[in-house]
Amino acid sequence: MTTATLEKAAAAEAPRKQKVILAEGNEAAALGVALARPDMVSVYPITPQSSLVEHLAKLIADGRMDADIVDAEGEHSVLSVLQGGALAGARTYTATCGPGLAFMFEPYFRTPGMRLPIVLTIVTRDGITPQSVWGGHQDAMTVREAGWIQVYCESVQEVLDTTVMAFKIAEHHDVMLPVNVCLDGNYLSYGASRVEMPDQADVDEFMGEKDVNWHVALDPLRPMAVDPLTGGTTGKGPQTFVRYRKGQCAGMQNALRVIEEVHADWAKRIGRSFAPLVEEYRLDDADFAIMTLGSMSGAAKDAVDEARDAGKKVGLVKIKTFSPFPVEALMKALGKVKALGVIDRSVGFRWNCGPMYQETLGVLYRLGRFIPSMSFIGGLAGADITIPHVHRVIAETEALLNGVAAPTEPVWLNEKD
Repeated sequence: MTTATLEKAAAAEAPRKQKVILAEGNEAAALGVALARPDMVSVYPITPQSSLVEHLAKLIADGRMDADIVDAEGEHSVLSVLQGGALAGARTYTATCGPGLAFMFEPYFRTPGMRLPIVLTIVTRDGITPQSVWGGHQDAMTVREAGWIQVYCESVQEVLDTTVMAFKIAEHHDVMLPVNVCLDGNYLSYGASRVEMPDQADVDEFMGEKDVNWHVALDPLRPMAVDPLTGGTTGKGPQTFVRYRKGQCAGMQNALRVIEEVHADWAKRIGRSFAPLVEEYRLDDADFAIMTLGSMSGAAKDAVDEARDAGKKVGLVKIKTFSPFPVEALMKALGKVKALGVIDRSVGFRWNCGPMYQETLGVLYRLGRFIPSMSFIGGLAGADITIPHVHRVIAETEALLNGVAAPTEPVWLNEKD
């Protein structure tokens, strides 16, 4: 093959030139949805998700997105409508947060059990009461055992790219589970930044042929029962129930591999890459590390850079995929350090620590060696997690290396500073 032919072939495989726009996180999510070409969206606005719904409606009204939109009377109906759409063979999408997510809990729990590959953005919001409409991870963390895949974004660009990839992950035959793309309310939802828009033709090639409900499809010529009463004390009922639950668990674990494959394909076709499961930042020679999730990771990386300049051997571990929990990837990362501080933007009421810290304790146990660790909770109800906050996390985690005992209760950032 001649050099000219090789160059021509390489050019043919390279992603097309991408348009650069200024977009807030909610707009980026809506644009990502449009690129994935869903057949149906169903919506009910709630702060801080409302502008995402408005962007979807405008895209459809302007003819830039060819999808049916159902303006339901509440979030329970929103997800129930999409279940019907998915069973009929439609690619479907919605978004919600906070009390809206709580209101849709019954169909939310049913969706993964029926193995419906619906994509739902959670524009994360803290819980009530006290009343709050501001950001936090409490809503998404509260439903982490309902069976949905959950991925978190650090930047507006990551919101757009991850939204497209979520459809392909959800619809993979080895997964067939719904996906939550989680973006931080207020910080990412209303934060505007530079975004590169992938070319529609490149995304179409990435997505391939639509294959949404190959396993269960409503068809008058092939009648079937969907979600029949199953279980009981003996016989085939409980055996069938166990088979379904094991299938869900297998799909969730398969997702770890599929998420990595889909991210690799996206990087090859679109030219941008993100750590699919766990990002290691300046970790290779670190003595200790801090752990983050979502938009706080940007400030944390800046703080790590400043601490490095001051001679502290600290690194950062960012979790991108929270559910399924990336145990093996975390074992590889945390095996490099001697102390760990974990920052949560939500509360684990049962253990009096952050939920991500609670999950990480199991990983530390599996490592088979003692690594002192601490739970930090910050950024509740819209509060900032600033670079000075992260420096406090770094300082208190570093103290563990010198034999200072880890506190039995979490350190509450924003309580006094």
